[in-house]
Amino acid sequence: MLVSDIHLDAAGPRTAQAFFAFLERHACQASSLYVLGDLFEAWPGDDAIDLPFNAQVVESLRHVHEAGVALYWMAGNRDFLLGPVFAAAAGLTILPDPSIVTIASRPILLAHGDAQCTDDSAYQMFRRQVRTPAWQAAFLARPLSERLQLIAGMREGSRAAQRGKSADIMDVHPQAIADLVAASGTTCFIHGHTHRPALHRTQGDDGRARTRYVLPDWDCEGTLPRGGGLAIGLDGSVLPLSL
Repeated sequence: MLVSDIHLDAAGPRTAQAFFAFLERHACQASSLYVLGDLFEAWPGDDAIDLPFNAQVVESLRHVHEAGVALYWMAGNRDFLLGPVFAAAAGLTILPDPSIVTIASRPILLAHGDAQCTDDSAYQMFRRQVRTPAWQAAFLARPLSERLQLIAGMREGSRAAQRGKSADIMDVHPQAIADLVAASGTTCFIHGHTHRPALHRTQGDDGRARTRYVLPDWDCEGTLPRGGGLAIGLDGSVLPLSL
């Protein structure tokens, strides 16, 4: 089972409850759960693990892990500071972005998707900066309260920047996708990030058919809740999972 872009936040209680129910109803029945980034709306560092809402998320994931489900997480653009303390507490294994995993005897390429939004040069510059060990060490050295304030400011700045960008510039670039898939040697690619759930079918230069699944984002605070994920059967079939 695969999900992404849940954007959990204490200010979004309906989304959180929908995710917890999804874990109980679907994930606990699966052999594995892959979270392909943006589990949280923002993650200031693993010393935030004891905040009440975050502790509730840890407990819910730990319950799935203790049910015998293998849990995997990959960094997104919102929660890339999630680290080994959170992973150990929740029972998660951290995957690099991108990763090739084998599910139902089938190699599948997984990524969050933000690295492939190459038309958004301003974001790519920011992404490179905040993924450096030096930047992260300096940021995490600040008090938690200060980090939370800085993140709130960055989120507001991000929302303002997005209002000035075209929708296309915030989507993945076809060539970046083609290059990544070709280098992987796989024919199935699953990612999130763009909030544009879809199934794309293409043909590579080698003549092999390729499929790309874009996972949905989650938001249950409004009148039209959305979310869900994908399930992969023992025969390799890929099926959508609803809330």
